[in-house]
Amino acid sequence: MTPTSGRCRIEWVVLDLGETLVDETRCWASWAQWLGVPAFTFFAEFGAVLADRRPHTDAIEAFRPGADLREQVRLKDEAGLGWSPTVDDLYADALPTLTALHDEGRFVAVFANQPLAAESLMSVLPVDAYASSARWGVEKPDPAFFARIAAELGIDPTAIAYVGDRVDNDVLPAKAAGMLAVHLVRGPWGRVQSRWPEASSADATIPDLTALLPALAELDT
Repeated sequence: MTPTSGRCRIEWVVLDLGETLVDETRCWASWAQWLGVPAFTFFAEFGAVLADRRPHTDAIEAFRPGADLREQVRLKDEAGLGWSPTVDDLYADALPTLTALHDEGRFVAVFANQPLAAESLMSVLPVDAYASSARWGVEKPDPAFFARIAAELGIDPTAIAYVGDRVDNDVLPAKAAGMLAVHLVRGPWGRVQSRWPEASSADATIPDLTALLPALAELDT
């Protein structure tokens, strides 16, 4: 599955994982279970935190004030409520889109803010490169993360399109790095942040991955 490089202005399409390829509902539902609150209540708090432009971890803090987050993760995992993405969590449009990108001559990668365990899923996806932020030791939106992408792929950033659901972690830093940025408006961040003024910075805005190939075709012209 080796695409033909050079046919397209955008040679590499790099995608985020969570809420781009993967539906993280199970992940956050497990947090509600661990915190002992109804999922609907936790999700409401989660949405309010995002709307206030606060870190999503504040939603956990709201129910466990002063708790150490790393310790909470450890205890949650030990209680059998840990979560790592699997193929069952992929959005229905994920695999068809990855295949279609290859078919039209583009290279595809997944580089995302994820723990090492997420690479088990990344490794079975039809992509040409992948890495988690845990492996790299740097997270989005740090400019070093996007510089690492270009270095790993060995290509000028202008030939890369980064696709993600977040304006703060994906669109703005990708643009600052010289890449094209595609904002995917789905999931909690995608929906809430689509109302930010900064969302207009995206080179393309799409409602789902079925719209990605037409959007890239427009950007290629």
